[in-house]
Amino acid sequence: MSPSHALITRKPADATTAVVSVKPVVLPAPGGRGEDLQVRVSAPTAGRDLPVVVFSHGFGWSMDGYAPLADYWAAHGFVVVRPTHLDSRTLGVPAEDPRTPRIWRYRIEDITRVLDGLDILEASVPGLAGRVDPGRVAVAGHSWGAQTVSTLLGARVLDADGTPGEDMSDPRIKAGVLLALTGLGDDLTPFAAEHFPFMRPSFDTMTTPALIVAGDHDQSHLSTRGPDWFTDPYTHSPADKSLLTLFGAEHSLGGIPGHEVAETTDENPARVALIQHLTTAFLRSSLMGEDVGWKAAAAALKGDPAPLGELRSK
Repeated sequence: MSPSHALITRKPADATTAVVSVKPVVLPAPGGRGEDLQVRVSAPTAGRDLPVVVFSHGFGWSMDGYAPLADYWAAHGFVVVRPTHLDSRTLGVPAEDPRTPRIWRYRIEDITRVLDGLDILEASVPGLAGRVDPGRVAVAGHSWGAQTVSTLLGARVLDADGTPGEDMSDPRIKAGVLLALTGLGDDLTPFAAEHFPFMRPSFDTMTTPALIVAGDHDQSHLSTRGPDWFTDPYTHSPADKSLLTLFGAEHSLGGIPGHEVAETTDENPARVALIQHLTTAFLRSSLMGEDVGWKAAAAALKGDPAPLGELRSK
């Protein structure tokens, strides 16, 4: 299938430039994955030395999800790459498929494959060649996607005896945005403990700078704990980290998977706008050294008489 592209003009209200989005771009994936990796690349039509954000979707989603974030980041100067993982509903891999137990590893390999193929992705977008800075890369993800990219920031999956597993961190990644990332594995439900052994993380070695976003009404059916479970990645990781706790937010954090998505149980455009603004300021600070915008955004939230959330850093 040949890539198609469409111009998205100034979708975010305060966008600084138009965006071009190309899909599918196919990266060969030899070996046990069984499917070549399809990705979507969104980039601003103007600017040079553009930083890159690779986004890992939540369970069942695809390269077409999370437009509220991807479009916004691209319109504000980032090349956003969204791979489609094997658990995507668009691929229809059945639960009994022999690849299923290893999908969590294939997800991580998908992100690495994207980083290895940045030159191919750059060439796939009309007018993008020569405008990407491969030395300024961040990863982001929601839910299972956040678990996926957390390993590339240094988190480790504990073996059955509690020993940290393989170090899958990638030095090419300079920062991360972790949205609704699940916490420690000590409080998993019996079902989750049996079926999702990869949900036993250690954040002790997650040293890459990251912004962690959690909803204080996010009650997971995979944990016996309350919404504070989603703050574990901040509590149990070393600096440099920030935690944005969103008041009243559930797992979709107000609607980041998409506009008018049925699974959003807490639709809140203002909450999504706050996430857009703060994540962009964080990424610009981490990848481009623009600390003024990040500090200003943090100060504005702290000074808001009716804040949508609370930000703390260490």
